[in-house]
Amino acid sequence: MASADFSLRFKQWVWRAASKSAIGRYALHQRFGVPAANLERDVFGMHFTSPVGLAAGFDRDGEMIDAMAAAGFGFVEIGSVTPKPQRVERGDENLILLKGDKALIYRADIESAGVEKVIENIKQHRSRIVVGCSIVKNSKTPPEEAAVEYLRLFRPLYQYVDYFTVNVCCNTTSEPYVPASKQELMAILAPLFDFRRGQNQYCPILLKISPDLTDEQIDDMTDIMLDTPLDGIVACGGTIGRHGLQKSASQMHSIGRTHGAMCGRPLKNRAIEVVRRIYSRSKGTYPIIGCGGISTPDDVFEMLQAGATLVQIGSEFIYGGGESLRNIHLGVDERLRKAEQRAAAEQANAEQDDSERATTGQSEASQRVEPSDGSVSDTAAK
Repeated sequence: MASADFSLRFKQWVWRAASKSAIGRYALHQRFGVPAANLERDVFGMHFTSPVGLAAGFDRDGEMIDAMAAAGFGFVEIGSVTPKPQRVERGDENLILLKGDKALIYRADIESAGVEKVIENIKQHRSRIVVGCSIVKNSKTPPEEAAVEYLRLFRPLYQYVDYFTVNVCCNTTSEPYVPASKQELMAILAPLFDFRRGQNQYCPILLKISPDLTDEQIDDMTDIMLDTPLDGIVACGGTIGRHGLQKSASQMHSIGRTHGAMCGRPLKNRAIEVVRRIYSRSKGTYPIIGCGGISTPDDVFEMLQAGATLVQIGSEFIYGGGESLRNIHLGVDERLRKAEQRAAAEQANAEQDDSERATTGQSEASQRVEPSDGSVSDTAAK
């Protein structure tokens, strides 16, 4: 029986192969593509063919961009990318699939081919899909040198991607890196803002946060967005908690206490809660990318209603592949069409009510004019 790690790598190999072949990309488009104008939207001054994107973690090195575009994603976020190559030892211990709950636990360093190789891969893609890039420091780099490493990634990648996600939710190992204070975050973000000011091209910068932050810390993240040139927030990354698991109790019991970040369906409620809090505090003035536990069209719709502008799927794509993306697109398109029809019907009813009130008002006014027998009407007498 293949290990979870081997199964994931095989799926990634298939998508990489499809990305390099014109026939493969055509087959993906025919099988999973869902043309639907209702899904299109403009965010950050860019056009997205769908609000549903691929979360960072699957296409770590930017090798599958064209395949994801062919399958129908509205955008793809590659990475997380590290300055230097960062490989992990392959094996069962890196990835745990909790199939009963459609969740997974990843408990190894972030794997990356390094910034130079990623740039080579990005240069080769030909599709017009929006490409985001999640950046993170190498795991062995001490926190006090993090700002230097983020800038070391940001500068060479700047001309090759459409937006950046600064990942400060690095909690997949026993020594997580999750800076939460404004001072720590501004030390990372300020050099990026300074570099961007000197460029002719404007590239949005987003911050990816942890769902394990307290509500007060989430408010702090939102305030950073409100007070600085930060363009948005990605909410959320994986959690070190194990809440929400319903069908994997025996499996977790056999595994025992373990480090690592859990992603997937159990994270949905917390992710939506975080998005709703950010949206409320920012009064809906900034884009939010909702991420965490999205697996159905209803999940997407709920996340959008909570205040997300765009959404990302990750674990669901690992489990269901292109078929899950197609089903989500079909369901979301149907719900958006119905919502549009309801809005149109409500508008028509409101206009009809206004017309009827206007007609009634004219009728009442005509009844108050001077009677034909020459007597003076009540209104005139007054």
